[in-house]
Amino acid sequence: MEAQWEYRAVLAVDIEKSSGRGNVALVRNRKTLQTLLREAFARSGIDWDACVREDLGDGLRVTAPAGTRKASLVHPLVHELADLLRDHNHRTQEPPTRIRMRTALHAGEVCLMPSGEVAGAPLETLARLLDAPPAREALAGAPQTVPVSLLMSQHFYDETVRHGYEGIDPAAFHKVGFTLKELTADAWLHTPGWTPPGEPKAPAGKGTTRKRDRSRGDSKQVSRASGNGVIYATQNGDMNIRVVKGS
Repeated sequence: MEAQWEYRAVLAVDIEKSSGRGNVALVRNRKTLQTLLREAFARSGIDWDACVREDLGDGLRVTAPAGTRKASLVHPLVHELADLLRDHNHRTQEPPTRIRMRTALHAGEVCLMPSGEVAGAPLETLARLLDAPPAREALAGAPQTVPVSLLMSQHFYDETVRHGYEGIDPAAFHKVGFTLKELTADAWLHTPGWTPPGEPKAPAGKGTTRKRDRSRGDSKQVSRASGNGVIYATQNGDMNIRVVKGS
């Protein structure tokens, strides 16, 4: 078989705070991760055995079979995975074998190697999404009962979430920006079963407040300049500024 370039959806998962739990817990958690992922894929109608699976040490990278509907990797897959992890953690008496994980989704042209491995720039983007600060911070800030954070690329969002397909609520996703190594990008964050609290407002007449429309990723910024009125800026790509002078 020669190397082939194909458009594929790719998913990566990484267990939160997996180091320092000891070898026994590490081995158990790796086995649990694969078991729960296999079950989540089965519930989602995606052939686990047809996926290309690559070990990431504390996690796994999965290249979906050709023709897999990308939206199915959001729902039911990620939501099923969150339910399975929640059940597992509820049953587990030993904290070292409770699992929470970061999840990332992207899609693009990848090279299927004769060795069975997968290569290509989409995998580099996937790795940055998985390790991005917004994904880490969301999971760290969520209640312990929330087992999954999902960060997907703008491309993946545009072809799945924004359409509001069955089981996917666009309002449950919000746009974030990040820079990691060579990549500066916008992405979309989702924590199934939990909505992060809104950002605090600045006191009246001071500072800046920013509001997000979670369904669109827009932001509205209001700045008050002492004695010089109010500056309103609405951002969705380009920024337009309108100054309303005070009396």
